[in-house]
Amino acid sequence: MRPGMFRFLSRHAAASLGAAAVTLPLQQQRRGIYAEGKREKPKPAYTRTDPETGIEMRLGDPEGMNHGPLRVFAGNAHPKLAQAIANKIGVPLGNATVGRFECGEVNVILNESVRDCDVFVVQPTCNGGAGPQEHLVELLIMLDAIRRGAANRVTAVIPVYGYARQNAKEKSRSPISARLVTDLLQVAGAQRVVTIELHASQIQGFASYPIDNMYALPLLSAELKSVMKSRGLTADDIVVVSPDVGGTKRASALAKMLHAPLAIFSRQRRRSNESSEVDLVGEVQGKTCIVVDDIADTAETLCQAANKLKARGASAVLGAVVHGVLSGPGCENINKSELERVFVTDTIPQDEKIRECPKLQVISIAPLLAQAILRIHSSYSLSELFDSGS
Repeated sequence: MRPGMFRFLSRHAAASLGAAAVTLPLQQQRRGIYAEGKREKPKPAYTRTDPETGIEMRLGDPEGMNHGPLRVFAGNAHPKLAQAIANKIGVPLGNATVGRFECGEVNVILNESVRDCDVFVVQPTCNGGAGPQEHLVELLIMLDAIRRGAANRVTAVIPVYGYARQNAKEKSRSPISARLVTDLLQVAGAQRVVTIELHASQIQGFASYPIDNMYALPLLSAELKSVMKSRGLTADDIVVVSPDVGGTKRASALAKMLHAPLAIFSRQRRRSNESSEVDLVGEVQGKTCIVVDDIADTAETLCQAANKLKARGASAVLGAVVHGVLSGPGCENINKSELERVFVTDTIPQDEKIRECPKLQVISIAPLLAQAILRIHSSYSLSELFDSGS
């Protein structure tokens, strides 16, 4: 049969279907959900309303959602946090096996279907456990497995964004590892990244996909207000301190939340042949000082600031840190310092570190990340989480 004849017969057959069928929208005809011009009733969707945000999350009815049913998976970096997030959302943690072959290579098997699902993978690339390199490779291979499983959308939830401190060339022939990680995530299949308190916001510009930088300062602020109330302190009795000039913006934001004054440590080299000296800008005499930083690795900066504040007449010194890396002598340094208590979030597993350092007090970020996942899944704005001061 000639091609022109086939097109003619096809048009003739379509015209003979009748007016009722022709008037149906083309998309509905393709779905095949109409019988004799009448639409079948869709199955009811399973919905759950988050009690804190009031957001309605739809877990069924794929026609009513943008990216399919919600699924949450986790690697081996921080399964406790992932389970807490899943519990807050009200969904079971995805069934996946993340292990090793005999040769040591990472082996990932998804034990359930992710086809046409909105998948979130919770995996901080942090120290502890197998180490940041292993956690990063686990994440990349999990993303690849989920992408090849025909997921509708894949989001990497990385509470600690590994290699973020290597965000610029410090000297000749040095890498920009933060840019490399953003490229690896995209190649592996991540279409979006959710993280907590990026060390450098410029990393968001490295990627061509969205990187949602969530702020943990409101959580720390709420805990510090509780401590102030228990001690009978007012805003006039405390001072928020930045341990260096680079952290001024962060400390200023916390000071604004607590309605407290700000003090800043500044390093200055007075002469070229002399070592740098640390100056303190601000009044701390008789005040309860709160030293805030985004990362405490060996905690030397935090501890030095606390010791100097005590020498300047501060009545007490507290620490507030988002990412408590606390590698090497970090816990020992805090124990020996003038810090009374250090508040950290659980972006990194802290169970072992709490046993080594009783001064630590851990604040969970599971509620924050659960709300972020709910909002992304339901196409709600993330900025409202912080506009409301939550």
